[in-house]
Order: sequence, then C-alpha cells, then structure tokens
Amino acid sequence: MSKKTIILGIETSCDETAASIITENEQGIPILLSNIISSQIEIHKEFGGVVPELAARAHIEKIDWIVQKAIDDSGIKIEDIDAVASTAGPGLIVCLSVGLSFGKALAFSLDKPFIAVNHLEGHALSPRINSTLNYPYLLLLISGGHSQFLSVQGLEKYKRLGTTIDDALGEAFDKTAKLLGIEFPGGPQIEILAQKGNPEKYDLPKPIFNRGGCNLSFAGLKTAILKITKNIKTDQEKYDLAASFQKTVEKILYKKTKIAFSEFEKQSNLKDKIFVVAGGVAANKNIRSMLIDLCNTEGYKSIFPPIELCGDNAAMIAMVGLEKYKLKKFNKLDYPARPRWALDEEAIFLKGAGVKL
Repeated sequence: MSKKTIILGIETSCDETAASIITENEQGIPILLSNIISSQIEIHKEFGGVVPELAARAHIEKIDWIVQKAIDDSGIKIEDIDAVASTAGPGLIVCLSVGLSFGKALAFSLDKPFIAVNHLEGHALSPRINSTLNYPYLLLLISGGHSQFLSVQGLEKYKRLGTTIDDALGEAFDKTAKLLGIEFPGGPQIEILAQKGNPEKYDLPKPIFNRGGCNLSFAGLKTAILKITKNIKTDQEKYDLAASFQKTVEKILYKKTKIAFSEFEKQSNLKDKIFVVAGGVAANKNIRSMLIDLCNTEGYKSIFPPIELCGDNAAMIAMVGLEKYKLKKFNKLDYPARPRWALDEEAIFLKGAGVKL
C-alpha cells in the first residue's frame, strides 16, 4: 500500500495560533486528522480590537506547543510529515512572520518541502476538506478582513466578481457591536441580540444597493449606526438596532448574491451551480438560512464549511498545502510575508475607491 501524503498546516495571520494535519483517504478525499486553534480573545478584549504586537508575542509563546499538539492528536510521528504549509499573507506582518518563520525552520530541520499559502485561498478551498466538492464553484468569502465574490476555477485560478469598496462585513459587525457597547469580539453577539429585537424598527442605508454590480459597501451603514447609538437609551433599543442591522445586511447580501449568480453563470463549461460561503461571518445562522433559501430558489447547491472551519484555522492552510504538494508547487525558504496578497492579481482597480476590484 502506497503512503498517503501528510501535510502540516500553520496559521498565524491575525489572533489565532493554529496548526493542523491533513491527509487523504483511498478515494483521494482530503481527511482532517487534527485541527488545533488557540484564541487570543482574552488578551485583546480590554483594547476593543487586535493589538498586533501583543498578538505576535502570544503566537511566539504558543506556536511550539500548538504544533506539537496537532501532531500528537493526529496520531502520526513528526517524521511522517511530507511538507509544511504556512500562511504567508494577507494579514498582520508581525503575526504572519511568526508562523512563517516557524514553518520554514521546521521544514528545513525535517528536510521537507515548504509551501507558502495565501490565507484567502485557504478559505476558498476549506469546503473541500472531508468532501468530494469539485471545481468550479462560486464563493462568497465574508470575514473580518475580506468580503468578496470569487469564481473558483481551481488551485490558483480565481476570478473576482465583486468585493467591498470599504469595510469588510465582519469588520462592520464588530464595529456595530462596539458602538452598542458589546465587548470584543462583538460580531457574533449581534446575532444573539438581534433575536430579541424588531428588525423593522430602524430604516438603515444600503450603500451601492442599486449599482456597482455585486460589489459591496458597509461604511455608510456603520456611520448610520453611529448616529443612532448616540440617542439610544434602553436595552430594547439596542436589540432593535442589532436586529435592524442584521436584517439590512441580509437584504444587501441577498441582492448582491443574485447578481453574482448571474455573473458566474456567464462562464463557459459550467456543469453545476454550486455556491460556497466561507469566512467567519459564514457562521451567522440568519445569514446562512437566508442564503440557503436563495440557493433553493435559484437552483444552486449551497455549501458551508463546518462552523469550526469558518473562522481562521490551519486546516484550510493544510488543505491548500495538500493540493500544492501534488503539483510540486514548493517555495524557497526566503519567501517573504505578504501583508497584502490578492487572490485575483488581475482584478481591475476602482478609480477613486482606493481598492482593487
């Protein structure tokens, strides 16, 4: 029996220190052997957001133990690893450097290939873990740092159909939570508060709702929330604003996703209509339910990674590493950290907006 490929993935792009081991079964399906994630919520809570220097220090303190835990839980020996894959970007450079340096050193000591991974590509391929999902598919990536519609054609083959021209959706959730007086990370708490509120209480703006294709904008929504919170006096008003914010987001995503469907369907050789939602905000149950209903109406198969694979994790980094290993796409040990790293390098530049589309 031939030996199955085993990849170690390492992730330190922001405030999660993570390591994972992935392999394949006899049918070639990627199988997760371990997935260890150490959160830094308690460290950053008092500051209301991630402090890069503190995050990097925490990574340095934990990474050796986290990697060893991932190896121990997987049931393999360290010498069984075929390659080491580490996140090289995008992210906070002081944080990226920790995992990148550790991964390079480990690969060198084991005399194994090193693979530099784009964090966004990890999210894009995460639904393929423990699954038979094939290319192509339409991806909605919604996280704290990114909000994009991408046509995923294969490894390193992406076409961006739309993106946010300002705040990412996860950032909008966190900022709204902060304005409502919710401790960091407040985004997930919005969903809980919204259950107690009236989603029709506040008429909130939906920026570029009727223009811009499937591009997104959330800065104007955040500004409206800021103005309203100055006059909020009761808990019920907070609940109503949380509910109204979430409902507005759902309306925006509903319309923009329909437009993205139309753009995706213009491609040739489209055998199946598959829609994947990944990133931290993909864990929001209301947004999931709304998008599933939309897919059922539009004839799409909806796929969401397991909740534990929605946020930052090393399993998705190992997943990319596995696919790159098969094609022998290895990197030299001097590969740099890339705090900015687009998946679609050919995306056009939006004049006046300061971002690539």
